[in-house]
Amino acid sequence: MLKKIAIAIVVIVAVIVGLALTKPNTFSVVRVATIKAPPEKIAPLIADFHNWLSWSPWEGLDPHMQRTFSGAPNGVGAVYAWQGNSKVGQGRMEVSSVTVPGSILIKLDFLEPIASHNIADFKLAPQGDSTVVTWTMTGPMDMLSKVMNVFVSMDAMIGPDFERGLAKLKSVAEK
Repeated sequence: MLKKIAIAIVVIVAVIVGLALTKPNTFSVVRVATIKAPPEKIAPLIADFHNWLSWSPWEGLDPHMQRTFSGAPNGVGAVYAWQGNSKVGQGRMEVSSVTVPGSILIKLDFLEPIASHNIADFKLAPQGDSTVVTWTMTGPMDMLSKVMNVFVSMDAMIGPDFERGLAKLKSVAEK
């Protein structure tokens, strides 16, 4: 009986690993919102991490989260680091490029619970009296990420957060 259980476990693990090996080496999560405000009003809400407190979908998940702002006060070189509970983990963001209208690139390093190094790209495209904001996060998929992706995609895990964040960004920018 134990032999059959062991064989079943080996087969299940082999299937999961086999499925994981078919996953791509990178991921991309994209969400888009149209905000009735010019890019010049929206860009500072993104490029100044102090403003993230008003719209980030992760603010409020840990009322005791520790935040550190360093580097430039905003724009290229601005740094935001955080450490919190299991819902927010620990990480660091740094603005690496800003062009308005255009894009804001942010180097995003998660340290806990699982280390990963990604890029967040906010595209700001004027459209009449509005701006189309596209929030994209890309990054590598290591083997652990690929195994997790067998059960739930990065898009399913992060996409709803991006949607909440863009809705809050819209609310703040349209005031």
